[in-house]
Amino acid sequence: MEYQVGKGNFWISTVNDKVIGTISLYDIGNNQLALKKMFVAKQFRGQGYRTAQLLLETAISWAKYHNAIEIFLGTTPQFLAAHRFYEKNGFMEITASELPPAFPLLEVDKKFYRYGL
Repeated sequence: MEYQVGKGNFWISTVNDKVIGTISLYDIGNNQLALKKMFVAKQFRGQGYRTAQLLLETAISWAKYHNAIEIFLGTTPQFLAAHRFYEKNGFMEITASELPPAFPLLEVDKKFYRYGL
């Protein structure tokens, strides 16, 4: 999967040359993006560091700048903190049938979200 194609991109957050977080947007066509590779090291999660928040804000700003209209994501049911994070940031839960046909569906993804830009 190539992320830096079309409207897609990939970002990393580092501390002392160590990667502590990542996020990517994958261009699925029709001005739609898939949010992938969202990861923040455990010790850098939460309000104190805002790593996840800053990564997400960067990705959303990029998407808006490149005139994307929607961001979709899939996650697993057990990641409750991630669900709260996405919902707090304006992502709306959707069903799998509402995903665009080009969305890169993973077997572990059972919960899905959409963010309108």
